[in-house]
Amino acid sequence: PMGLVKLPAGVSPEMMLSVLGITGLTAYFGLLEIGQPKAGETVLISGAAGSTGSFVGQIAKIKGCRVVGIAGGPDKCRWLKETAGFDAVIDYKNEDVNAQIAHHCPDKWDVFFDNVGGPILEAALDHVNLRSRVVLCGSISGYNATGPIPGPSNLSNLTINRARMEGFVILDYMPRAMEAIEDLMGWISSGQLIYQVDLQEGFENIPATLQRLYTGLNLGKQLLKIDS
Repeated sequence: PMGLVKLPAGVSPEMMLSVLGITGLTAYFGLLEIGQPKAGETVLISGAAGSTGSFVGQIAKIKGCRVVGIAGGPDKCRWLKETAGFDAVIDYKNEDVNAQIAHHCPDKWDVFFDNVGGPILEAALDHVNLRSRVVLCGSISGYNATGPIPGPSNLSNLTINRARMEGFVILDYMPRAMEAIEDLMGWISSGQLIYQVDLQEGFENIPATLQRLYTGLNLGKQLLKIDS
């Protein structure tokens, strides 16, 4: 039937729904096509402990970049540094994000992969490097807003530094999905890329599982198993 995909040998449902699915493809094309990182550059990532963000950081490391992640809470930050291999992590719930970006990016950043928008985007824009690139992937900080969402007050920093900010939608790259999947599977096989899923179970837990996304409780790809 349309919409059903037969899993290749050795590929689990969790793998197909995370690193080889939309979030993995989003990280791959968003970083490599829009961010265009070069070896030795600094890549800053918001929402870094989410599925997409964690893949962005690992791919950036594979490409020879220094990676700084922004996440919420000590457990997520510890996982990013100790397991996912990030060079530095900022805990936005317990630290001054602007000050910590300045500390961990003393030469500013070259690529900012933004998954959250809001105040974190504004803080990041205070540390724009010359000809840097901003990948606008998501703005989860404002998804539940009840009124107009204010934009960053410091967009002029992009002009001053000849930087580029570009929105990104994965649907534009779906015809090239196999290109990404081949690379992603190769990195998984070599141990360079790991994936983490937050698996909940039960039809009755749909609302609570969705809420985990918006409260930041999930670590990695949020999945819900309806029935065995």
